[in-house]
Amino acid sequence: MIRRLFIAAALSICPVLAGPPLTTIQDVLYKADGTRFNGTLTISWTSFQAIDNTSVVTQSSTVKVLNGNLRVELVPNTTSTPATIYTVTYNSDGFAQFQESWSVPSSLMPLHVRDVRTAPASSGGSDTTDTGTTPIAESSVVGLVADLGARPLMAPGFAAGHVAMVNSSGQVDSVVGNPADCVYVNGSSGPCGSGSGSAYNFVDGDSPVGVVDGSNTVFTLNAVANPATSIALYRNGVLQKAGFDYTLSSNGAIQFAAFSTPQPTDVLLASYRTAASNSTSWPAPQVLCSGTGARASLPNLTALAACSIPGGLLAPGDRIEIHVDYAHVGNAGAAAMSIQWGGTTALNVSAAAVETMLTGRLDASILTTGAQVSSQSWGASTSFATGVLSAPDSYSAGLTLTFLGSVANGADVIALQHYSVVRVP
Repeated sequence: MIRRLFIAAALSICPVLAGPPLTTIQDVLYKADGTRFNGTLTISWTSFQAIDNTSVVTQSSTVKVLNGNLRVELVPNTTSTPATIYTVTYNSDGFAQFQESWSVPSSLMPLHVRDVRTAPASSGGSDTTDTGTTPIAESSVVGLVADLGARPLMAPGFAAGHVAMVNSSGQVDSVVGNPADCVYVNGSSGPCGSGSGSAYNFVDGDSPVGVVDGSNTVFTLNAVANPATSIALYRNGVLQKAGFDYTLSSNGAIQFAAFSTPQPTDVLLASYRTAASNSTSWPAPQVLCSGTGARASLPNLTALAACSIPGGLLAPGDRIEIHVDYAHVGNAGAAAMSIQWGGTTALNVSAAAVETMLTGRLDASILTTGAQVSSQSWGASTSFATGVLSAPDSYSAGLTLTFLGSVANGADVIALQHYSVVRVP
């Protein structure tokens, strides 16, 4: 009776002690010269759970290969949790020859090395947590989402081939202006040496007014140097020292010292800066946007083009001129055009079915806050109309102008033939 109880207890314990299922890898390994490989394979892995929920802990195993003959049994890892691989290092002649990765499926029949080999592991590495096929979620990379959120974003007005600037919203925007303009530190542009972005104009090669006769010591600049220290006065190409060779009064008069009196054959030239307010030159108008728009056959007003004015460009006292030309193709129904100044409808014109062309003009005076916008519109058969309104939309962070059109009947087409937006500083 005792013997029978012992046998029954042993049989009940056997399933608990049974190991995980194993797959046999059996092969004959050769070297490139045709001789058989002799050495060892070091197989390492990280902890995982086998298909039968058996826990396999991190470790490694060394397998001898004699005369090319390899035989090893491993727990299948193609269905492991978490996903893992076997890292196999081939050692021969006292050196680690190379390294590769194995992914072992469940199999009742022995497998060859080619059946389990995957992508080679990185040189000298032993990372067995990445199969090379599983993508990594952004949220799994520490700090990546926050870093991506902190990067500068592209503003709607960003354009390739233009000077980049950071607008008031912290976005990367493009400077708008003419190719020959200078860019100011506030992101605006204008003719070099003048405009609201520059405090000075530059005068080069100015010939001071006065008689050069060997006795006259008083000469006058053609403009007032501002600041006075900006002047560089040359006599026969030799730079004169202020306070020693000459003195400069506040009204632009040059008083030479007696020992530096200009002689009859001397040539006097001066270069200096002047205050921008003294300049008679005016900044040239800037074409902010221009081109042809799209076409539409929809009963609701549809955006056919848009112009994004970057933040920091407009300033109180500026004026924006907007010109649009529409074409109405067909006569099945009425047509309409509209211009949006930010969120304000600055122009809205409806025309009869017989209308073939529509034209609109806007003049926007930039105020301290918002703008005052006047409008004109007419067509081939549509009467001339005018209007004026206040547009409270803020322009400090940028402003978008939208050009829209619609037709009452889908058989017709409304086309934006041309639009232009011009800034007059």
